[in-house]
Amino acid sequence: MVTTRFCDTDLMAWLQHCGWTYRIRIKSTLILSTPDGQRLCKISDVKLQPRETACFHHVRLTGRQFGPVHVVLGRPSDDPEQWQVVSNEPTSVETFGEYGERFQIKEGFLDEKSGLFELEASKLRDMKSLERLVMVISVAMLLLVSEGLDMVERGDRRRVDLHWQRGLSYLKIGHKAMSYALSRGQRFFRTLRLRGGPDPEPPKPRKRGQPSSLEALKNGWHVSFHFIS
Repeated sequence: MVTTRFCDTDLMAWLQHCGWTYRIRIKSTLILSTPDGQRLCKISDVKLQPRETACFHHVRLTGRQFGPVHVVLGRPSDDPEQWQVVSNEPTSVETFGEYGERFQIKEGFLDEKSGLFELEASKLRDMKSLERLVMVISVAMLLLVSEGLDMVERGDRRRVDLHWQRGLSYLKIGHKAMSYALSRGQRFFRTLRLRGGPDPEPPKPRKRGQPSSLEALKNGWHVSFHFIS
C-alpha cells in the first residue's frame, strides 16, 4: 500500500495500473463528481463538526473526473483544519490510521531529501541514473544507521548528540559519529549491526497535553457515509 502527502491523478493512474492500493491526502480545492460526471461539490464546501467524518464512495475527482475512487474527510478537533484522504478501496475512519502509517517513515524521507543526502537537489530525471544514486544512498544509509546504533548501544551517543534524550535519527548519529572518528583518525564502521526488537533509546517523546492530529483522529467520531451510485 502506498501513502503520500498530496494527490496527483497521474500518480493514482500509475498505482492503479500497477495494481497497488493507496491512501493519498488530497487538497481541499479538488472537485467531487458522481460516476456519470455530475458535479457534487468542492471538498472545501464540506464543513464538518469536530470529531466528524464524511465518506464519499464511488466518486470522481477533479475536472479530469478521475475514478471511481473513495474519499474520506475528517475534522479531528476544534481546529478548523480538515483531513481529506482518497483511496481506491472503500474508506472509513480506519483509513486515517492507514494513511498515518506514512509518519513512521517520514523522518527517513526527510533525511534522504533535505536532512542529509539532498536527493532532490540532484535533479535527476533519468530512471537508470536515479536508480544508481538511490542504490549508493541505500548502502550509505545501511552503514550509517549501523554506526549510529552501535554508538548508542555503547553509550557514546552524547559525544555527537548533546540532547539528554536522543534527539537525532540513527542515520544522523551515524553520520556525526563518522565525522567525529575521521577528525580524530579513529576507526569506524567496525561492525554491521541492525538487530530487530525494541528501540534501545527511543527519541524524546512529545510533550504531554499536545496530542498529534493523528492521535486525535482515533478518539471518538460521528461518521456519515455518502454512497454515490
